[in-house]
Amino acid sequence: MKRNKYSAGAVKFSFWFMEFRKEVQMLSSGKSFDEIKKLSEDENIFGASTPARAKMIYSTCTARIKSLDESFYPLFMDSDVSTQKLFALAGTLAHDTLFFDFVYEVLREKLIVGNNVLTDADFSIYFKNKQEQHEDVEKLTEATVKRLSRSYKTQLFEAGLLDDNNRAAERTILKPVLDPILKHWLDDYGYGQIAKALEGIR
Repeated sequence: MKRNKYSAGAVKFSFWFMEFRKEVQMLSSGKSFDEIKKLSEDENIFGASTPARAKMIYSTCTARIKSLDESFYPLFMDSDVSTQKLFALAGTLAHDTLFFDFVYEVLREKLIVGNNVLTDADFSIYFKNKQEQHEDVEKLTEATVKRLSRSYKTQLFEAGLLDDNNRAAERTILKPVLDPILKHWLDDYGYGQIAKALEGIR
């Protein structure tokens, strides 16, 4: 799995599952990325509030989709919604290395030891460690770190991995059950670390 440069872009991004699904559906039916981009610009197919927002949704969903091997399209289309959300999360994690590392280093370790509670302190410790180790992260302000933490929590909730108690300092981790088709695909196409992160295995 390719590791991209650490980015705080997630402060602006949502999980955008419905938009991700719509784009995969259109790709599966034979549309090209350029055609989908034009439809987004001309017809606002993602229902964005502004042209700038439409551009952001298209570019982010496209980057996430392109982070996965295109062989996932038919598997995605044949999956139930909970598995489709995990495919979308896999695309997000494959694209956003800072978010992936959080899930792999924090969530996965908690699942391994049987701890299903995610706290605000877990985010603080994670970002503090990254700031000490990486120049790219060191420059992030405290406000940006807080916004990233909120974004990660929201995306994990929308993917089905956190409870809905969004005002609490502690959130319950909901360990996903990976459909065997998704698990095998992740392992076969070089995304095995994502499978381990989601399942909480070494």
